[in-house]
Amino acid sequence: MSTRPDYFAKGEKARLIPVAADSNKEVRATSVFLAAMMAVPPFAERMFDTIGQKIGKRAEVSCFTEVGFKQATEGRNLRPDGFVAVSSGRGRQWTALIEAKIGNAEIDVEQAKHYASLAKDHGIDAVITISNQFAALPTHSPVNIGKVLARNVSVFHWSWMFIVTEAMLLIGDDAFNTPEQKFILSELVRFLSHESVGVRRFDRMNKEWKDVVLAVNARSALVKTSPDVLNTVAAWHQESRDVTLLMTRKVRRRVRQKLTRSHANDPLARLTADAEKLARDHILEFSLEIPDAADLLEVQADIVRRCLIVSMTLEAPDTKRASSRVNWLVKQLAKSEPADILIEAQMPGRTPPVRATLVQLRGEPDFIEEAFAAGTPAGFKVMMVRDIAGRFSGNKTFIEELERLVPEFYENVGQHLQPFRPKPPQLKPEQNEGAAEAPPDASKGMQDVALAANDAAAEALDVVVSGMAEEPQAEADGVSATMDDVSTQGEPRPI
Repeated sequence: MSTRPDYFAKGEKARLIPVAADSNKEVRATSVFLAAMMAVPPFAERMFDTIGQKIGKRAEVSCFTEVGFKQATEGRNLRPDGFVAVSSGRGRQWTALIEAKIGNAEIDVEQAKHYASLAKDHGIDAVITISNQFAALPTHSPVNIGKVLARNVSVFHWSWMFIVTEAMLLIGDDAFNTPEQKFILSELVRFLSHESVGVRRFDRMNKEWKDVVLAVNARSALVKTSPDVLNTVAAWHQESRDVTLLMTRKVRRRVRQKLTRSHANDPLARLTADAEKLARDHILEFSLEIPDAADLLEVQADIVRRCLIVSMTLEAPDTKRASSRVNWLVKQLAKSEPADILIEAQMPGRTPPVRATLVQLRGEPDFIEEAFAAGTPAGFKVMMVRDIAGRFSGNKTFIEELERLVPEFYENVGQHLQPFRPKPPQLKPEQNEGAAEAPPDASKGMQDVALAANDAAAEALDVVVSGMAEEPQAEADGVSATMDDVSTQGEPRPI
């Protein structure tokens, strides 16, 4: 669809160099982003893939900005920030309205509902919101349009930092059809990364965060349905997404949050469950899946202790002695700075876990023997625990400490850990007393061939001997043939 749909009264093609006023940052950012998707098909493929829309290489992507409908809904003159149409070669078309916010502005629930109604009335498939708000998955939305509208219109969400991260990953993959495509995408990243544009990462907790921390430390009960708890959990979910994108950019591989299927399908269920955990245990946590890492990277904020904990867990090798299992782990951390690294050895049965610092395990053999006198560890939890005291309750300082600790842990610990892998089984020589010996000058490979040939020859000889014992006679057309009927040259004699 290269032309504007008939139900639009206005709308311009998205431009890489928009002429909108400098004060209209939303329109400028939206135009540059949508134009980049049109100009760089691999980027469009990657972005649409995040919301479950597979588009082929021959698909045509058309984008418009500041579109206006001929027929307004409920007397309102609504003007979405953009419109996207994806047309395949087989006549299939998928369309979406774009609603974007920049800076501190957040997606308005009522506005999103009106756009969803517009989409429903005009047969548009989805509404895509873009803002500095973070969602665990692009299929999760920071706004709830209601179940009735959601049956007919899908709502997706991209944060601006998510767009930047996806573009950076694609640039790293260098999967472009022309050098110009890479240049355009690099310019998009440069544009969105400039402070004047208004793209921001999640840099502070909700305003109720300090009150929640003070209530926990005063041993006051938290109510799981209270706005303070729900807003705190919602802020934590945004921060977990921001850390996911941060680690993706750090390792240049796609890092994902580990969510249960129910939480991935239902963000409200996730919010409710985590609010209950916060009210009961006074803990916030999330897990990251890093490609090829030894295990999940676990992140936890303990409000009672006012500390941050980042950890990974490994199963111990199947060696018999406790010291050899511990040394297997310590060797993996040979390049790690020991400060703040704590090892929790998980013991079998009801034996309590053994905790020790990396410094103790490195330099005190007697300590290992004494600490593990009760048994051998079944696994190890490697942790960095950061007590941040007063900075814990700060809306901004809490985020700063967390986003400093997670990459530090992975660089110092996580990237060095490898799960135990037993050695593959080794070939053992066969005990065959009757086997004939191979020629002494044969190579090992030829010895195997020679032995196999000797076995085959022995089987053939058994067949010949048994055949001679039965004295078979071959008959053809009533005439018998004997060995004398065959010439020495191997040709049969005329009968």
